[in-house]
Order: sequence, then structure tokens, then C-alpha cells
Amino acid sequence: MDIKLENIGKKFSNEWIFKNLSFTFKGGKKYAVTGFNGSGKSTLLQVTSGLVPANLGKIQYRKNGENIPEDTVYKHVYITAPYIELIEEYTLSEAIDFHVKFKPFKKRMNKEDFLALIYMEKEANKLIKQFSSGMKQRLKLGLAFCSESDAIFLDEPTTNLDEQGIQWYLAMVSKLEPTKLVIISSNDDREYGFCDEVLAVNDYKVS
Repeated sequence: MDIKLENIGKKFSNEWIFKNLSFTFKGGKKYAVTGFNGSGKSTLLQVTSGLVPANLGKIQYRKNGENIPEDTVYKHVYITAPYIELIEEYTLSEAIDFHVKFKPFKKRMNKEDFLALIYMEKEANKLIKQFSSGMKQRLKLGLAFCSESDAIFLDEPTTNLDEQGIQWYLAMVSKLEPTKLVIISSNDDREYGFCDEVLAVNDYKVS
């Protein structure tokens, strides 16, 4: 899956977060979106994933040389971020069952395999609201890595993770399918040091 940004811009009220940004994300590559705090990294990730609309420009999504209709883009992408909430009234098992109704796991992945992968076999019947922030983040990342998608967007992926969790994240990224497009918003080199290219959102700020 390729994503082509053509002169896109996003503003809140009368302030442009970025403008005239053109870039092509190629399937099978990993990209980092960097910038100082408040520069618009997360906003660019949300716009590129289709989560929020751009105010200016055009975004083209293509797979195997064919355009993906705008109303079906959500089937091909997955975004996770600290600000995306889990349903805390669910148990972990219920949360997984709910999730796969809308975004199935990759082939050959089942609930038991997933729980083992995120090291939460013993927490299956525990309420999400009883989880630590690190456990919630590991669950979010696990769903991103294991759900069927052509592109994943990871916003500050190691937020709330301890050293063991960070090493788990790096191992999971390294095992992703070679055809998958990965875009990471971060200021932490450890989160994106393995990326093929870096897009600095600061370069598209309006002075």
C-alpha cells in the first residue's frame, strides 16, 4: 500500500499546523515523522491515516497499482496512540472479541496466541480499567501489530512502557510483514531508529 500526500495542509481555527506538504509513503518501508513537541506530528499521522480530514490538498491511497476508495481506506489501515482509548468496562477477553468484529486478526492468529504474544494470558478475565498504563499500551500495540492491515500508524509507541516493554516493541516491529507500510510519530530515536526515511514536519510549518 502506498500513500501519496499532495500539497496537504491542516489548520485549527486560523493557525496552520503544516501546509504544502507533499510526500509519498511506500509500502514495505518504515518512516518516522519527527518534530518538536506541538509541531504537528500526531496531527500529520491522523490526517495521513484518514482519521481526520486535511483542510488543503489531496491524499491518494493505492494498493497493487489500484486506487483505494476513500470510504474503504479504514479497512487497510490501523492507528494507535496514547490518546486513543480502550473500553475500560470490558475484560481483556471481551475487548479482544469486540475488536476482532471490526478488525480481524491476521491469518493463523487466535485469541490464545495473542494473549501469549502480549504476555497477558493470566489477565484474560481482568477488567481493562484495572490495567496499568504500560499494560494498556502493550495491548494497543499488540492489536496494531496483529490486526489485518496494509499500513500501521504508531504515535509515540513506547509511551508508558518500561525497558522490557520497549524491547518487546522493537522485536515486534522487526517481525512485521515485509510488505507492510509503517509510519511512526516520535521524538525518541529508540522508537524509530530502524526507519528507512524521516519526514520532519518542522519543514512544513508556516512562518
